[in-house]
Formats: sequence, C-alpha cells, structure tokens
Amino acid sequence: MDWSIAIINFVYAIVGCSITLLFMAAGYKLFDKLTPFNTHDELAKGNQAVGTVVAAMIIGVGIAVGLVIGMGLN
Repeated sequence: MDWSIAIINFVYAIVGCSITLLFMAAGYKLFDKLTPFNTHDELAKGNQAVGTVVAAMIIGVGIAVGLVIGMGLN
C-alpha cells in the first residue's frame, strides 16, 4: 500500500474540516450581527426557537462547505 496517498487524503480531510469549522463560526457571527438580539444570551436562557435556527444554520453551512470541499478533492 502506498502510504503517501493515505497521508495526503488525511491532510485534505484535516484542512477541509478546519475550513468548514471556520465557515460555521463565521456564519454564527454573521447571524448574531444580523439579528436584533444577542444569540448567545438567548441560547443561555434556553430559547429553543433560536437554538433550532442556529442548529439548522450550522448544519446547512456544514453540508454546503463540506460538499464543495469534497467535490474539489476529486
């Protein structure tokens, strides 16, 4: 087995994961800036509506960026 291919794929996975996490954090920050309330405070108070929206946003950004990175590897 050629280990160089496995190592390159592992590096691609780590880089892709890092980029995806950065975009998720940026999306959360942007969402926090665009809404008239403090998202962190609302989540701390247990606001399930805000939690659902934030979860959906993070999942959506993760899927979109993950697909773009994954398709770019092929």
